[in-house]
Amino acid sequence: MGVIPWVSWYALRRYSAYPLGSMAEAVTNSFFGVVRAGIVIALWHARPGLGGYDTADAVTYSFLTQSLIGPVQIFGGMELAQRIRSGDVAIDLHRPVNLQAWWLADDVGRAVSTLALRGLPPMLVGGLFFTMRLPGPGEAAAFTVSVALAVLLSFALRYLITLSQFWTHDERGVQAVTLVLSLFLSGMIVPLVAFPEPLGALARALPCSGLIQVPADVFLGRRAGGALLSGLAFQAGWAAALLAAGGLLTRAAERRLEAQGG
Repeated sequence: MGVIPWVSWYALRRYSAYPLGSMAEAVTNSFFGVVRAGIVIALWHARPGLGGYDTADAVTYSFLTQSLIGPVQIFGGMELAQRIRSGDVAIDLHRPVNLQAWWLADDVGRAVSTLALRGLPPMLVGGLFFTMRLPGPGEAAAFTVSVALAVLLSFALRYLITLSQFWTHDERGVQAVTLVLSLFLSGMIVPLVAFPEPLGALARALPCSGLIQVPADVFLGRRAGGALLSGLAFQAGWAAALLAAGGLLTRAAERRLEAQGG
């Protein structure tokens, strides 16, 4: 397992190699944060207190979700998909490291790089032009833990989707459907607290809500005490279950590759 920290370190360096490209993406995220903030201000003025949020909460939520797009890779897949498609995954399976552990380490490096280069600018832009709600030290620490769990959960979901390519031969159809669902069910488009019931309750019970909605609520101070612990446990529980499923699917994929390739 000693190689795993090195995988994360080199992934961090690789994904940080083009800071200007990352900054361009940060500018784009910030621009859409401003657009979304204008929309939610109009919506919350029309329906004050929607979902228990005030206008400052809703604006903060808009910029915070733009900051989290990169770390939780809400729009993206995995480089592993290309390696499965090309057959290079056979090399990965012969490494003295579990396939899932290797790519998790790579994804951690990617997430740290993306958070550093793309996460802060949207929040700075939001604070510059709008009234936003900022967390206290305790809430900031809890938010850090929640974001780490969101990254883990995101990887677990994307890894399962990517491995489906061993059976479908092309994961892009599954990826497209999952993308549409995750955009709505994570809270990326609209906070899940604004969903009508029972749709809101169902969305909050699904793992996608742990990608955006739970970290955002922690940041906004809407989870404290038992609610905070239950939110973090929700993320950790889904991540553990999906990682376990990923481990089982990895072994099944290895057997399939051996059966097809000899």
